[in-house]
Amino acid sequence: MKQHKKSNISVSQGREESAGKKSNISDHAHRKDAHAVGGRIKYYREQQKIDQKVIAEKIGVTSNAISNWENGRTRPDFSVVPKLCEALGITLYELYGIENKQDTYTDKEKSMVERYRGLSHPHQLAVDSLLSSLETAENVGSFPEIIKLVCCDKGLAAGFDVGAEFEDHGTPIYLYPNTNAAIRQADLVFPVNGDSMEPEYHDGDLVLVEKYPGCPELQYGEVGAFMVGNSTYIKVLEEDGLHSYNEKYDTMTFSDEENVYLIGRVLGILDPESIASDKDAERYEAMHAADDD
Repeated sequence: MKQHKKSNISVSQGREESAGKKSNISDHAHRKDAHAVGGRIKYYREQQKIDQKVIAEKIGVTSNAISNWENGRTRPDFSVVPKLCEALGITLYELYGIENKQDTYTDKEKSMVERYRGLSHPHQLAVDSLLSSLETAENVGSFPEIIKLVCCDKGLAAGFDVGAEFEDHGTPIYLYPNTNAAIRQADLVFPVNGDSMEPEYHDGDLVLVEKYPGCPELQYGEVGAFMVGNSTYIKVLEEDGLHSYNEKYDTMTFSDEENVYLIGRVLGILDPESIASDKDAERYEAMHAADDD
């Protein structure tokens, strides 16, 4: 029995010692934190070249209180912290040594925020919607690969320089390259106008074109995109001129004085399913606009 009681006493004493150690650790942490806060108070006060008395008068405490804070003996009460920060010209984050996430924005991010604020409310809603779409795509990993080409669907002005970039004379078109291997090889997209190339190519079809001289030189019997004067044509190159698949159309022949230029090789018809949705096209532009900035 005595051994049993002695054992109980021993266990009880052990618990009291443990509790005492825990209390000492807590007190040490509190004093350490007080020293850290006090050090920052002193640092910012000296930065402002203000003595303790002036700070004390501004916030309604004694000079001894300021001294105790700076020496780590006590900490300022939360009720005076706002006034203390104002007197020192610092933020709450600076007083307690806490990183302010708002201050970690890059100049680019700050610029984007300012640009967003300058938008009209409807345009802000459009940006919000686009950001939500991009976040969803990133979270689910569903954003498809897209290639941006130019669809040369506009009339060319008189005097157009064929050596100039066709990209300046068309509209962007966004394509899913995984749906057609020729998309990765193509440089331009041209619409088929009329029925001269039926039954292979129909009015309204879009064809993929690889620009010359980037592509091999066109051989007789192959289909190419040509420029005659200020007009563009999809035709079959033959020795005697440009042919149509539709036999009701005559061969286009030219004199030595006429300017006929090969734009490029026709790779095939673009399936409508290869054209990206408006939402995916918007995502593509948003992502690349961010890269350009």
